[in-house]
Amino acid sequence: MSEQQNPTRTGRGWPDIVAGLSLASVNIPQVLGYTRIAAMPAVTGLYTVLLPLVAFAAFGSSRHLVVAADSATAAIFSSAIGKMAPAGSPHYMALISMTALLCAALLLVARVFRLGFLADFLSRTVLTGFLAGVGVQVCIAMLHDMLGVSVSAHNPLLQAYDTLRQLPQASLVVAGLSAFTVGVLMTGQRLAPHLPAGLCVVIGSIALSMGLNLPHHGVPTLGHVAGGLPHFGLPGVSWNELLGLLPVAASCVFVIIAQSAATSRVFGERFHETVDENRDLLGLSAANIAAGLSGTFTVNGSPTQTAMAVRSGARSQIAQVTFACVTLMVLLFLTRPLEALPRCVLAGIVFTVAIGMIDLKSLRAIRQESPGEFWLAMTTAAVVVGIGVEEGIFLAIALSLFRHVRHSYEPHTVVLQQAAGTGILEALPAKKGLETVPGLIVFRFCADLFYANSTRFRQDLLALVDHAPHPVRCVVLDASPVTDIDYSAAADLRDLIAQLQQRGITLMFGRVSIYLRSDMDRHHITPALGADNIYPELHTALKAAHDILGGPAPSVRLS
Repeated sequence: MSEQQNPTRTGRGWPDIVAGLSLASVNIPQVLGYTRIAAMPAVTGLYTVLLPLVAFAAFGSSRHLVVAADSATAAIFSSAIGKMAPAGSPHYMALISMTALLCAALLLVARVFRLGFLADFLSRTVLTGFLAGVGVQVCIAMLHDMLGVSVSAHNPLLQAYDTLRQLPQASLVVAGLSAFTVGVLMTGQRLAPHLPAGLCVVIGSIALSMGLNLPHHGVPTLGHVAGGLPHFGLPGVSWNELLGLLPVAASCVFVIIAQSAATSRVFGERFHETVDENRDLLGLSAANIAAGLSGTFTVNGSPTQTAMAVRSGARSQIAQVTFACVTLMVLLFLTRPLEALPRCVLAGIVFTVAIGMIDLKSLRAIRQESPGEFWLAMTTAAVVVGIGVEEGIFLAIALSLFRHVRHSYEPHTVVLQQAAGTGILEALPAKKGLETVPGLIVFRFCADLFYANSTRFRQDLLALVDHAPHPVRCVVLDASPVTDIDYSAAADLRDLIAQLQQRGITLMFGRVSIYLRSDMDRHHITPALGADNIYPELHTALKAAHDILGGPAPSVRLS
């Protein structure tokens, strides 16, 4: 393992331990909240940040990703498995644990087939929008606890509506304590960012709750949390039930791969670190094996908890292992004090972290430099908030691919024209009436040729020929941007060659790479064009064109 991968060699051990303590103080109460979505006992939330954290730290690549309970996957499997067994029953819990093991198996298959490449389709723009959407979603989800009102909706927009509708019933004590929590954390972040402000707030609020008996004054707390270590073993599930769980596990795995890859990629880029997504798949598989065997539910790379870890100062998985050790101590000795933590304080802590996930500075920079990508980021954020995290990620990938295909469908096209007085070829945007020199057009099509753009290529080139100031005798294609031709484009290109030949126009290819030449040979373009009209350099193609025209060959500037 390299020094970059092993942070213990860089002297970061103690700061990461402190960060892990602060992370545990905030995230332990939060994972208890996810058990309500999963319809599982509260203690199983603690189990998700015990062995699964250690398993990912041992096998994963990301130095920042926190693997634990997650609302997205919890909502998927709870709604499906709730139809197979009564929620909270022993059989329901067995089905939940088996789903985690199936997820682990599918993630292992994804690792074997190296599906980590899916993260390459998540651009920085998409990641910025994704995190902003998650931040807004989490902010909305925390508001009702911060105001002391209850909502039943799961959709963030409906939650926001229910919260606003119940504002007259909000508790001033709860709202004041929430505002104080947010104020202390944001002030601490600005004035003393390396101090564990979250840990101090949690300890202080627990002491305040016990001393003043806050539940008596209408301040909800976490309530009873069972302790003890998990029981290990394979869950008892029938073969038919196993088959019925496969679609549920597959849905969870899609979310796990996309969300974990997005989260590890965005924080890796923030700290200029390389992330091995395929190795992370192995780590996620190991984490879900640990979850399934220890009686808890599917775990996932959490953007919120990862942001909390980074905010706490964590820079390696040492912080996550410390988090697991603290969880062990809580399970054995400290579940009673944890019961006194006010829910509004926890919500205020998470709300502050979620605000930090909305990177307004980056969004402004994207808008200034690339308005189209800015709207892609905003669309991603809007879908995450309005529909869901997994839908937002997959739509973002689809939109990114569509944007890329659109650029390939409508690429830049230029004519290399001889500059007056110098004889050097300069690239000008292609339009009717342009020529390189009388009788010659040097054309550059800035994309690979495939079924969607081959018609446009033919039409653009013929339009230049038809509207040239002088009769065209030779066309030279600067093929430097073209590395691939598919079957449909090859058929169109053969038709174009025949059409030009009928008009007495010679078509030549210059700057032909070995990859393009291989495609031209395979698709029978070479015999149609003539092997002596294909050149690896542009200047040799221009010299051949000069021989046809009988004039001086223009100079070439590789622009």
